[in-house]
Parts: sequence; structure tokens; C-alpha cells
Amino acid sequence: MAASTWASLAMPELTVTELGAPDQSVPDVVASQVPPPFPVDAEAGRRTYELDRRHVFHSWSAQAALRPMVLAAASGSWVWDADGTRYLDFSSQLVNTNIGHQHPRVVAAIQQQAGRLCTVAPQHANDQRSEAARLIAELAPPGLDKVFFTNGGAEAIENAVRMARLHTGRTKVLSTYRSYHGGTATAVNLTGDPRRWPNEQGSSGFVHFFGPFLYRSAYHASTEQEESERALAHLEQLIAFEGPATIAAIVLETVPGTAGVMPPPPGYLAGVRALCDRYGIVYVADEVMAGFGRTGRWFAVEHWDVVPDLIAFAKGVNSGYVPLGGVILSDAVAATFDDRVYPGGLTYSGHPLACAAAVATIGAMRDEGIVDNAARIGTEVLGPGLRALAERHPSVGEVRGLGVFWALDLVVDRSTREPLAPYGGTSPAMTELVAACRRRGLLPFTNYHRLHVVPPCTVSREEAELGLAVLDEALSVADAHTTGGTP
Repeated sequence: MAASTWASLAMPELTVTELGAPDQSVPDVVASQVPPPFPVDAEAGRRTYELDRRHVFHSWSAQAALRPMVLAAASGSWVWDADGTRYLDFSSQLVNTNIGHQHPRVVAAIQQQAGRLCTVAPQHANDQRSEAARLIAELAPPGLDKVFFTNGGAEAIENAVRMARLHTGRTKVLSTYRSYHGGTATAVNLTGDPRRWPNEQGSSGFVHFFGPFLYRSAYHASTEQEESERALAHLEQLIAFEGPATIAAIVLETVPGTAGVMPPPPGYLAGVRALCDRYGIVYVADEVMAGFGRTGRWFAVEHWDVVPDLIAFAKGVNSGYVPLGGVILSDAVAATFDDRVYPGGLTYSGHPLACAAAVATIGAMRDEGIVDNAARIGTEVLGPGLRALAERHPSVGEVRGLGVFWALDLVVDRSTREPLAPYGGTSPAMTELVAACRRRGLLPFTNYHRLHVVPPCTVSREEAELGLAVLDEALSVADAHTTGGTP
């Protein structure tokens, strides 16, 4: 297990001094000191760092090992540290700045809303919440027409599970081991990855299973069809053994994100939908990371033509400019609470600043073709480019993804598929890889033995190609830790 942090923070942050000057071997557009959109102050940055280390308690972290980078400015696909060094953001921070940094339309909407109504209690209607709900319902699959707003993805999952339990009168909830659903009590118990382990004091009613993942198949499958069929057979057997009448919901990330960007094989999600229908189970799609353009569709479920009962969302709905999440309810689940009080709520549910940002974000994404751009960049640039990297670098075991949602599964040996870092931990190879990316002006997202390629949905072809060029050089560091093997 990593000594310092989890997920994208799986290794200590590196300071600019430790990284050194940008490597001049990479394209000039990265290495050059392009000025930030407004002046930054190195001395103020040092004070920010000192105050952070003195007073800020960081999430998912062993505090003593942290050395956070001070970010002082951002624009589009780029961020600047307090020394004025520019980095191409291939992390989208936590895979949430789908519309890029500082989009002027969204910034203006927040400013305008702040000028007339900063906050309002959720029992009152406000125009931005009403419009955001209308737009989100309009984008959702048919039959999902009500929106319950939260402050983020974990709260969305909490409430989706509560709704499913109350709707069905059952308690158990099923989720996969390779998953992350959030850090609150219900969400972290649903989570499959190691962040669940120290938080599992209230795990009654949560059951985990292996979802489909052909590259590291739990089912000894050799084709996508076999993987899908065997994974569904396992899930149905699990339902039978747990007792169908005890199961309220199956919660699935449509495309697992932090766990490794694993698009499900054809037929799997439709099979889950059929199992849920057969046994009266609520199908909850966790689209917190995969939704709002990330996969090249508004919602990732559109790729597989399935309609869940509940959709949890957050992150890309307004690119995280102001915290916002929510649950989209099917008509059947919503009707449960027509004459029955829903026992849940939040002070900031449908906060007007957050909803104004969502309205502006959805409008900009539509008007500027941002979802189509994400699909095009994935098909024409990232997909082919990452597969070309895999051919050149023995550390790349598999390339997975779609849209602007990709991961490189890094290995010691392609034949054995031994990961470049252990499950739940990190390794010198991964630490060196992150440092190599940073030296070359790229801000990466890593988790255990994976390098995730998740730029904003607004990323340009030139920026995507530039990021690939940096990765091509940085991966040579990982290659030095490999022993060979064939794919």
C-alpha cells in the first residue's frame, strides 16, 4: 500500500526545484516558459506551500510525506505553478475539468449569479436549479426525468443507494471489486479498491463481485464474448446465492475510472439490465467520472444502449467550477416518493452558483461541440497514438479507453502481465515516471500501475499530440524497469 497517498495522489507531489527545469528535448511548446494568463508571485507561492503544510489536512494521504505542487493559474488545457512554469493538464485535475480551465462562459455565469443571488435554501425554487434539472433530464435516457442535487459524487451514490433501498424494501447492494464510488460511509463500502479496507466498519449489506476485465480475466476467458458471458453467469449465480429478494441494487461505474478505465465488453451492461429486470433489482449507473462528455457521449451508457433506473453524476456536469452532483431518477423510482417523504437532503442541494455553472457548462458543450470533440480526439488522436506507444514501449501491457478517457496498463513483463506497481501501492518505477512527465511539462494522473490519459474534453488535436510526444519520452523511464516479454 502506498505510504503517502491513494488514487491520483499515489505518490508524493514533487516540487519545481526537485523537478528541475523543463527538459529541452521535448517540443518547444511545452518546454518554453509561456506566461500565465495573469501574473503569479513566487513568494506568495512559497507562503501558500508553507501554510498548506502547517494547516491543511489532505485527503487519502499520509501527511508527513506530502510535498504538494502549488498551482496558481490555469487556462484551457494548461495550468501554471507558482513559479510560472506551465504544464499540460493530462489529469483534468481529478478527471473533472471536462470543459477545461477557466472557460469564460462558465466564469461569467458564476459571477453574474453571485451578483444577484449567492445562495438559497433548497426548499425554495430557484431559476438556475430548475433550468439545470431540465437540461440534465433532457440529456438523460428516456424515462429518467427527475433530478436530486447533491454537492458531489459520493453524496450522489449515498442517495442513489438510499432511494433504491426504499424503493425495493431490500437492503443488499452489489458492486465490483475494481471500482471507486466515493469516500462517504455508503460510497466507500461500495467501493472495491483498497480505500475500502480501513473504512469497512459498516459493511453489512455490501457484496462485491468481479466485473468483466479481459486483460486480467477472473474467468479464464480468451475473447470479449466469453468474458461477458462468464461474468454475467457469475453475477447471476451470486444473486441466487445472496437471495434475489434481499438485493436492492447493483451499482456499476459504466466505465470504471480510477480502477483502470475498463470499457465493458459488448452485451455485458445489457445483461446486467436484464438481470435487474428479472429479479426486481435497481440498476444504478455511476457516471460521476464517465458522464458529461468524458467518453465522447453525454452519458457513457449511450455507447451500450442501456437505460439504468438511477444515474449518479457529478464532476463534468460543471467541470467542478463549483461543487455539484446528483441523481437522475427513473419515473418508477421517483413515483415511490410521490406520497411518501424522501428521508434525505442537503443544505446546499441545487446551490444556485453550482447550478448556474452547470447551465453554462451544458450550454457551452452543446454550442461548441465539445462532446463531439472528445469523441473525435479519442478516435483520431489518443486511441491510435497510445496504441503506437504500446508498440514501442515494453512497459505498456494494454491500452484501454474511449473519448478522452484512457489508461495504460503498465507491466514489468508483457508475457506474465506482472504490474509495474503492486495492487494498492506504488513503486520506484511509477515515481520516476511521474517525475519524468513533470520535467517535460506534463501533469499526469496515475493510480498504482496505471497511467491514465484524461485531458479535458476541449483538448485540441495539437495539445493531445503534444501530450503523446511527452509520454513517448517519459515511458522510456518505465521501460528501464521491464524484463521484456511479448504482448
